[in-house]
Amino acid sequence: MTTNMIRVFDCETQETIDREMTAEEWANCQSVEAQSKAKALAQSQAEAERKALLERLGITADEAKLLIG
Repeated sequence: MTTNMIRVFDCETQETIDREMTAEEWANCQSVEAQSKAKALAQSQAEAERKALLERLGITADEAKLLIG
């Protein structure tokens, strides 16, 4: 099993420190990852809905832009 690591670089001393994540850091990392996946899924679903709407209307994306813009 791999451990979850954090790399910290100190610009003043040019020192690099590798350490294990704390439980709080790991929970935050998982939360950010879950939010990112949810956002990507929502964007994918929105794109599919736009595509379906354009197909129902029988127009292309470029034609829709001309109508809106």
